[in-house]
Amino acid sequence: MKNKKNFLKRRQLLVGATALTAAAGLLASCKEKIDGGTPDNPGKSTSISKGIIQWKMITCWPRDFPGGGTQSQKLAKRITESSGGKLEVKNFAANEVVPAFEVFDAVREGTAECGHAAPYYWISKHKAIPFFCTVPGGMTAMEKAAWIIYGGGQELWDELYGEFGVKSFLAGNTGVQMGGWFQKEINSMEDFQGIKMRMPGLGAEVVNRMGGTAVNMPAGEIMPALQSGVIDAAEWVGPWNDLALGFYKVAKYYYGPGFHEGGTANELIINKASFESLSNDLKSLVRDACHATALEGPSEYFANSGYSLDVLKQEHNVDVRPFPKDVLNNMFKISKQVVEETASLGPLHEKIYNSWNNFLNQSMRYQQYGDFGYMRDRALAYEKS
Repeated sequence: MKNKKNFLKRRQLLVGATALTAAAGLLASCKEKIDGGTPDNPGKSTSISKGIIQWKMITCWPRDFPGGGTQSQKLAKRITESSGGKLEVKNFAANEVVPAFEVFDAVREGTAECGHAAPYYWISKHKAIPFFCTVPGGMTAMEKAAWIIYGGGQELWDELYGEFGVKSFLAGNTGVQMGGWFQKEINSMEDFQGIKMRMPGLGAEVVNRMGGTAVNMPAGEIMPALQSGVIDAAEWVGPWNDLALGFYKVAKYYYGPGFHEGGTANELIINKASFESLSNDLKSLVRDACHATALEGPSEYFANSGYSLDVLKQEHNVDVRPFPKDVLNNMFKISKQVVEETASLGPLHEKIYNSWNNFLNQSMRYQQYGDFGYMRDRALAYEKS
């Protein structure tokens, strides 16, 4: 039965991936009316007209923001078109229906049927939620997808979110994120003393234990906070998004890779009652569309971030550098402590941590002979040639 289950999961993922061809390069038109509403007056609940189910998708992202914003629009369009219009999903940017950090509650309460966001924004709801997004010193995009789809992670995610009346699927990933933008050089752990830094999730606790003060805020608030001195440093995502936000205008030093986000997953969070009301074919379609986006997301980030990094260095003279090795080692040591401590917070916390940790250790043993080993050996060979 296990082999059959894995085969079916692979088949489902491949079916979802084929949706990429149909949806690539298309952006959703998000100004259409919903239930008689507009972005300023978005209407009410799901409506069913002539067999058409209409859903609102609210998001944490600014309109047309590269990555999260554009991928959420593509996802809405992909579901609508793949369903032949039977499930019509309308996309709304942050603040068009609710503020960015109110997406979870709005979906939970039925204000919208679904939302696109980064799960670790909901850490105040349950300290184990970041495991399904990213935790410091944690999994890469591929490792996380493997754990959630094939390693039991989805079942644990369902158990956790079921307590809140919602359900989620993987729906994007940024890949490895940069360490952040700083107003001053980081040469030792002492340089973190007193720093106010934008940092979400469990990574915030690591910054606090390093002597800094972590502050969380959505994308649209980071630049003004850096300019005004409300914060001294900020991490957002990586070169592609950071170039778009213009952080190079106010911060000189750009450090990477970061310790805190090895592969930050986005989710499609769905009101559970709304999801359960769907026919089985539409449930499968939603899942497969999300998994297609989970593949497309890191691919898009990888393709654009390399180019954007060159632009930052060559056109804007950004000082891009790695953290000193002793600083990075300390970051990972503190990260391990912070993540391990979540297991003591309750039975479900422990259950999720143990599953995640066992899979991560298995992956690290394998990676010596997998992608990591290959890339390490390739780099050494190229250096000598």
